[in-house]
Amino acid sequence: MEVRRRTARRTSSLPAGSRAAASVAWSSGPRIARTSDFRSVSLLLVLLLALTTGCTSWREYVANGFKVGPNYCPPAAPLADQWIDAQTPELDTARVHHPAWWRTFNDPVLDSLVSSAYRQNLTLRVAGLRILEARAQRAIAAGDLFPQAQQAFGDYRRTAISKNGVAAMTPDHFLSNWNLGATLAWELDFWGRFRRAIEAADANLDATVENYDDVLVILLSDVAQSYTDVRIAEQRLAYARQNVEIQKGSLRLAEERFREGVTTRLDVTQGLSSVAQLEAAIRPVESARRQAVNRLCILMGMPPQSLDPILAGHEGIPSAPPQVAVGIPAELLRRRPDVRRAEREVAAQSALIGIATSELYPHFSINGTMYLDATSFEDLFDADSFAGNVGPSFQWNILNYGRLTNNIRVQESRFQQLAVQYQNVVLQANAEAENAIVGFLKAQQQVRSLSESTNAARESVELVSAQYREGAVDFNRVFNIQQLLTQEQDRLAVAQGAVAQNLIELYRALGGGWQIRLDGVAGPMLASSEPPPADAPPSPPEAIAPTLPPAIGQP
Repeated sequence: MEVRRRTARRTSSLPAGSRAAASVAWSSGPRIARTSDFRSVSLLLVLLLALTTGCTSWREYVANGFKVGPNYCPPAAPLADQWIDAQTPELDTARVHHPAWWRTFNDPVLDSLVSSAYRQNLTLRVAGLRILEARAQRAIAAGDLFPQAQQAFGDYRRTAISKNGVAAMTPDHFLSNWNLGATLAWELDFWGRFRRAIEAADANLDATVENYDDVLVILLSDVAQSYTDVRIAEQRLAYARQNVEIQKGSLRLAEERFREGVTTRLDVTQGLSSVAQLEAAIRPVESARRQAVNRLCILMGMPPQSLDPILAGHEGIPSAPPQVAVGIPAELLRRRPDVRRAEREVAAQSALIGIATSELYPHFSINGTMYLDATSFEDLFDADSFAGNVGPSFQWNILNYGRLTNNIRVQESRFQQLAVQYQNVVLQANAEAENAIVGFLKAQQQVRSLSESTNAARESVELVSAQYREGAVDFNRVFNIQQLLTQEQDRLAVAQGAVAQNLIELYRALGGGWQIRLDGVAGPMLASSEPPPADAPPSPPEAIAPTLPPAIGQP
């Protein structure tokens, strides 16, 4: 009461309007201050309660850049220190293989086929389009940092009021209402939920780039292997046709000796059977060659057709270089696209743990509505028609912790699965490279042995033919040795092809070839003598434009 008396005495000497203003200031000021303090304390309590009931401590929250959930750390991957056959002279572990590895075969036809497949392959084009999709998804995730809901609205209503109701006291029974405005809702990224979503989108975008590189590596190796299949079939056909001529010569000699009465009809029939059998064996090889050409056509994005004009530019099975640069196993982690893709998938899943963790905390938002409201259109844009509201709010799923925490466990379990899967991909990559290395080395040894066997069989055919002409041996001996030559030459052609095939598989296992996209087109890389850096970052999607339709590839 004393305070009120002193205040009243202070204001009694003021004018009436001033006394009223002072009274209002005295009575409302403390009340506003108390309300503001209460809201601040409430907000602080909400934040403290959130960080004590969630899974992330204050220290971790700040260290993570004001984001809940774990920060990503790449999982460890087991790899051998050296290749099993590292001491073999054919392997060079001091150098990394050339990215344009197909040039080591010195085959211009293969170079041309690779260039065409890179530009025209449809599977590679689909992989490029997936990058554009992932880039758009990343842009959508980034847009969530800004106001998530922004809507404009407007309506007009014409209302008829009952004449027997309240409106009976008014002469106008029809009313109009015009409404025009906009709403905005902005959830603040207080716990890093949207930034974690961007992290996941970034990792997914990287994964699609690595998938493109993986498809490219597979494409290049498939082109080289299909081309080698064509050349293997051609070499087998060449050997088979040579042996047909050899056996036809022996058949003519048997017919001549039969006419002279030196031998029986059995030599002739045996020779006829041998020639017919060898000619029959040619047909499946011709079919295999056609099928390999068809595969090349599909890889180059064209209908199956004859490629003889292109293939005529070179002959023979691609020959391997005397020494192959393979580097060390640890380089598989940065050179193999499928390994890098698996690691990026782990990173994306790690960010999803943070998104799930953010659901444990309250979501703070700012909501507002501004609109114009009037009964006539002429007054709609008048200043007195303006209305609106704005204010903060929060939502907190306080009774759902069982579901929310279990969702976090689900995301963590998926993260662990992908981490183990990544380690398994690394192991498989190491095994594939080792298998290709041993296949390449053993195929070379097999070729050397078969070359000796084939040379000996060829000399034996010449000797036995001369002996048969002189009557020193029967035709059965000729038949057996000619069959042996046919078999050994066919095995030699397959083994020579196996050397090239295993070398191609080795380059594929080492993750070579994807670097050609760094220049955007195949030509410069095909002619390049210096490889790009092994850890070169992924190029932007524009570098993939040669494999995309022009309308889609435009930025």
